[in-house]
Amino acid sequence: MNVKAKGYVLGAVAAATYGMNPLFALPLYEAGMNPDSVLFFRYLFAIPVLGIMLKARGRSFKLKKQEILPLIIMGLLVALSSLTLFQSYNYMEAGIASTLLFVYPIMVALIMAILFKEKLTIQTILCIMLALGGIGLLYKGGDGNTLNLTGIMLVMVSALSYAIYIVSVNRPKLKDIATLKLTFYVLLFGLSLFFVRVDFGQSLHVVDTWYLWGNLVALAIFPTAISFLCTTQAIQYIGSTPTAILGALEPLTAVFFGVTVFGESLTLRLSCGILMIILAVTLIIAGSNVTTYLVRFRKLFPKLPLKRNIPSRNSYK
Repeated sequence: MNVKAKGYVLGAVAAATYGMNPLFALPLYEAGMNPDSVLFFRYLFAIPVLGIMLKARGRSFKLKKQEILPLIIMGLLVALSSLTLFQSYNYMEAGIASTLLFVYPIMVALIMAILFKEKLTIQTILCIMLALGGIGLLYKGGDGNTLNLTGIMLVMVSALSYAIYIVSVNRPKLKDIATLKLTFYVLLFGLSLFFVRVDFGQSLHVVDTWYLWGNLVALAIFPTAISFLCTTQAIQYIGSTPTAILGALEPLTAVFFGVTVFGESLTLRLSCGILMIILAVTLIIAGSNVTTYLVRFRKLFPKLPLKRNIPSRNSYK
């Protein structure tokens, strides 16, 4: 498997695992935990996992002075994105929140185009529009109820924070840091935000059943450690914009668990939205190969030369 293919696979895994947030978080909310406590344990449990992986690979924990501040900023951005997304679950359905979060690929594409002069190809624009069309169909608010404005604003802040992280992590100061090491410190510095928000442990809510502890561990492993590792590696392989667009798999994951776990119905509208998103992701993965395939297809039907009325020799006599 070449580097580009690895990048797309990692991007897909990152998106799918990040979409598992509601699956593990909602039961914790029902048990009385607040977003700050849930996220505190999520980050706390993920850090040792990454630390063990870092040590097992023989990597150094040492940082250069010029790397510390950018990593602190990245950690706070990721923590802010997680916090606002988890808070939005209190104002709207988790599936809708995960769906609205998908505006971040547009933010990534615009940031890359405006700040870093990255060319927006027609294919990229069409894929974004197609995926957003699918996202619109995934929205199940057809009962006429207006979405909560606070919830919408929280999701938008989450999307913007995540978009800035995706763009920034591919900048020269951070690009050369090993993926595992970068993810470890991003989560470590991000944990500080939740440590402050739970009053240094004074207002921390602790669960009392093994099943809920299992949810916290699962949150630390799947949508945290695995997702951020794969995201960071995918960005280094294929860049920020394709990785962001692969995030279309996040709401698909949310819909899947909504149907299979929470008993939500799979309507025709929902199915069409899923198909549109899958098509958009497929086109992005195909990348420049799409043009190659179209050219090959065109060569199967070569253009025939136009028939011309060539005068016979007798006409010159």
